[in-house]
Parts: sequence; structure tokens; C-alpha cells
Amino acid sequence: MRSILALLAAAVALQAQDPKPQQAPDRSELKTERPQPARNDAIEAPPEEDTSLAVTNYSFNPLQSERDVRVGNYYFKLGRYRAAEGRYRDATKWNDGNSDAWLHLGEAAEKSKDKEAAREAYAHYLKLEPNAKNAAEIRKKIEKLK
Repeated sequence: MRSILALLAAAVALQAQDPKPQQAPDRSELKTERPQPARNDAIEAPPEEDTSLAVTNYSFNPLQSERDVRVGNYYFKLGRYRAAEGRYRDATKWNDGNSDAWLHLGEAAEKSKDKEAAREAYAHYLKLEPNAKNAAEIRKKIEKLK
């Protein structure tokens, strides 16, 4: 019994030494500093909210390339040749070796009266598929576009 009273007395003595009980600190005391970006003379652009305006970083992605070709085919059938041309161009950026995308890009550029782009696309197609069944026809188109 004496040991319990001694422990209780010791606890009361410790409490008397620290009259202020431990409390959680105020939020005002918990200010954390955010790291500041390095300042330079160039003004940084704000992050884009509209993802269609953001710059796309292309890397090898054959699935995305095929998807863009299919969407380009849809636009081509609707007669929206500029939209189809944009999708085919994106398909070539995702997979530079996609010969169908280059062929269709040439056709869409030809329909939208962009002779230079059509010539370049057809030439790239022939570089990828020199022995294609339609190679002679494509060579004639290139000569006609000059």
C-alpha cells in the first residue's frame, strides 16, 4: 500500500512541476515553408487546364498510332480531310514505321490541296514499303504532285 501511495505522490509532484498539460499545437504554429521554384529571367507558362492545348510528348506507341489511323479514316470518310490529316500525322509521330499512316497522310494531304505534305508522306511510305503492290501508282502520284 505504501508503494502505491509513494507512486501516486511522485506522479502528483511531477504534475506540479509542469502545470501546463500537453496540448496539440495551434495551426498557426505549424507553418511549413513550401519550396520556392528557382527564379530565372524567363516567365514560366501556367499549367494548361485544357488538355487539347498542352504539348504532347510522343514516344513509340503502336496502339495509339493504330487508333489515330482509325479515327483519321473516320474523318476521311466524312470528307473532313484536314482533321484526317492531323490524325494521320499524329499516328506517324506515335509510330514512324506505320506505313498505312504515311499512305493515308499522303491521300488526306492530297485531298486538302497540300501538295508538299502529300509528296513527303508518299515518299516516306515508299521508303517503308518499296515493294508494295501500289508502289508504281504512288510513284506516279509523286511525279504528278511536283
